[in-house]
Amino acid sequence: MFRKQEDINNKLFKKIVKCDKCENITVYSRKYSGENLCSQCFSNSILRKAAKTISKYKMIKNNELVCVAVSGGKDSLVLLDILNKMSKTHNFRIFAVTIDEGIPGYRDEALKIVENFCARLKIEHEVFSYKKLFDLTLEESLELRDDNKLSSCSICGTFRRRALDHAAKAINADVIATGHNLDDTLQTFLINILSGDVKKIGWMDPDTSSNKVRKIKPLSEIYESEIVFYAFTNNLPFQTEPCPHMNEGIRTEIREFLNSLELNHDGIKNNMYRTILKISQFTNKINDKEKRVCLVCGNQCTGRICSVCNMITNLKDGLY
Repeated sequence: MFRKQEDINNKLFKKIVKCDKCENITVYSRKYSGENLCSQCFSNSILRKAAKTISKYKMIKNNELVCVAVSGGKDSLVLLDILNKMSKTHNFRIFAVTIDEGIPGYRDEALKIVENFCARLKIEHEVFSYKKLFDLTLEESLELRDDNKLSSCSICGTFRRRALDHAAKAINADVIATGHNLDDTLQTFLINILSGDVKKIGWMDPDTSSNKVRKIKPLSEIYESEIVFYAFTNNLPFQTEPCPHMNEGIRTEIREFLNSLELNHDGIKNNMYRTILKISQFTNKINDKEKRVCLVCGNQCTGRICSVCNMITNLKDGLY
């Protein structure tokens, strides 16, 4: 009887894998690197990855105020948590901003999550809405479309970028930080390729030091799956309800395609990311244009009228 129990214990012991960094039990196996990590060591590895990316591209300088874009989703809340921890030991400050697109029900839940999380961490937080900035909510913009050729994601993305610029200026921030992860970069690259939008490929370089408003992506070299695990491991609250307009585009299909590739070929996302950076840097040099000032709003752009003002005018004139 005792012999049988000993055999069972030995089998169980063999199944338990210890963390490569300490003696604790492994909770996460990083297939592309072969690492086995416990909860604490995994979280520390994510912090180190983000810190390395920030340092590599000189994303944050001494005494700067970082405008952290926080939507209420997993990526932005992980970003806020990481930057909050880093700000305790580094010389920079953070201020959280949330953009309210005006999506009934969906945004209300996210706002509560962000407000509570910021209050818990004692981080300043402010909300900026499409309605106040552009006199249009996302829903109102979609109603002005004549057809669905212009996707909700295109409208929302254009408005969001300008809203973040406005928010950063309003709080006197030096830099804008967004929660885009490695998977986001791969997906956006393929979307731009498939839509024939070669110019935007040049905007994917993490080095934005030459831009008037610096926008940084500290999580850009971290897998989406690892960000999800970090959120759960650290008990971070985040909105799980997907955007009601997410199925208009092809991003979900591309995400599933890339995940299936990674499942069968460990590390293929990392390889693709490094290739995209090289292509982006090359494309950026070719498409480099003199920056102008929009004749309508005064913001920086490459043409006479910026994409935001052009979109608002066309929507109201029924040209979309």
